[in-house]
Amino acid sequence: MANGSKSGKAGKPSKEAKAAAKAARKQASKERRTQLWQAFKMQRREDKLLLPLIIGAVVLSALVFFVIGLIFGIQWFLLPIGILVGVLLGFIIFGKRVQKTVYGKAEGQAGAAAWALDNMQGAWRVTSAVAGTTQLDAVHRVIGRPGVILIAEGSPQRVKGLLAQEKKKTARLVGDTPIYDFVVGNDEGQVPLSQLTKRLNKLPRNINTKRMDSIESRLAALGGRAGAATPKGPLPPGAKMKGMQRTIRRR
Repeated sequence: MANGSKSGKAGKPSKEAKAAAKAARKQASKERRTQLWQAFKMQRREDKLLLPLIIGAVVLSALVFFVIGLIFGIQWFLLPIGILVGVLLGFIIFGKRVQKTVYGKAEGQAGAAAWALDNMQGAWRVTSAVAGTTQLDAVHRVIGRPGVILIAEGSPQRVKGLLAQEKKKTARLVGDTPIYDFVVGNDEGQVPLSQLTKRLNKLPRNINTKRMDSIESRLAALGGRAGAATPKGPLPPGAKMKGMQRTIRRR
């Protein structure tokens, strides 16, 4: 007879493997709930309107469904549905306000644009700090369906030259592929950090995935020569910059 029957039929996981997978899923679910609760507590401390807005969404949704149910004589059937819809709206409100708080804290800090780009959803190819200065000004490159997008953050006077230089170098390698450029900030002609990903998602789709792969290969060496560095995320308020600047100079 073939070796041990403990693992069951070939290709099928054993009971131990199934139990381990189930335990891992339960642990991951528990961690997500813990993180969500911690995020809620932190947001509630800073955002006095959070709880009233969530409660208001649940109550208003339940009331609307109840009134509609009264018209058709099915109010007690629609009431639970209204409560569930209200809870869903509450989660959406919570997510939006957390996002607003996070972006508000990150805005104006070195590395904030790179952090926002790294957290984008979708098939974006992000290369942080393809060009930069010792003052932590930086140009980041994004390859996506619109084409090549260059995002600058830092002093408008300093990044203007960086952006123009990077755009010129990029144009030599990507041919007729569209190149877009933005400067992150709150001045006229700039893009606020909180609107950055939305702006990118609104750009037209000009190229396909195969063209994206080709462009990424061509630009890989160009990005590797820049030697710039930025923080992995927004620097905390009051953080000392000298150590970071020394790191950049050594590169």
